[in-house]
Amino acid sequence: MQQELKLRIISGIILAAIVLAATWYGGLAFRALSSLIGLLIYYEWSAITGLQREQPAANVVGWAGQGAIALAILLERFDWALGALLALFLVAIGFVVLRGVSRWFPAGVVYAGLTGIALAEIRGADLSGLHAMLFVFAVVWATDILAYFVGRAIGGPKLAPKISPGKTQSGAMGGAVSAVIAGSLIAYIFVPGADWVVAAAVAFILSVCSQAGDLFESFIKRRFGVKDSSHLIPGHGGVMDRVDGLIFACFAAFLLATGFSLIKGGAAAPLGAALFGL
Repeated sequence: MQQELKLRIISGIILAAIVLAATWYGGLAFRALSSLIGLLIYYEWSAITGLQREQPAANVVGWAGQGAIALAILLERFDWALGALLALFLVAIGFVVLRGVSRWFPAGVVYAGLTGIALAEIRGADLSGLHAMLFVFAVVWATDILAYFVGRAIGGPKLAPKISPGKTQSGAMGGAVSAVIAGSLIAYIFVPGADWVVAAAVAFILSVCSQAGDLFESFIKRRFGVKDSSHLIPGHGGVMDRVDGLIFACFAAFLLATGFSLIKGGAAAPLGAALFGL
């Protein structure tokens, strides 16, 4: 047990250092990280849902599409990436309708592909993107940590007993409150001109989405009878196990920022700035 805990701590520190370094440098480093995360999520999803074993032809198509999305992200052509994702999704739907492939195939295509796109788009290439990514990380990490400790300390009614018996409603509320505080602190420190109401509201929404993402991954693992999404990360399980909340939070941040930027500044408006109501 002690050896496992030590391994978990070491691998966690290494992972955090890699992620934060890539976030700080941005550019190609973060786009490469985003692409890799998307590809690994698809690998784990296709293994969990049985796509690798039961539908090899569809799986090959999935890999080709995810590879195209990853390449477009690396080239900083997010319009190509979104186009490739849409095309792959439509092809996956065709496999479901015409060849009886599992409906988990198109779901996995979107889950993995949009993760890489959302991460890379939020970080972008400017300073506001760095602040936005730190904001998302702070919200997700605060939600995870405080939800656990508040839930353990207060207890009470379960949040979703059939999906994740350990989670409580008190923990969910504690996580959301801590996320608003953490997000507001990031906005206060790094973005003096931020709209506080917008920043706090976005932090709350991302916290709720982060917890929904955690529950979604728990549901997937229970549905297919697996404990961990994979064994890629020593002491931690798989990539999906570590970024489940981050995935849904990034989806929400990407959609919110895109909507804000289109309303306020057009398609070219930086997503990072849009998240803070600038």
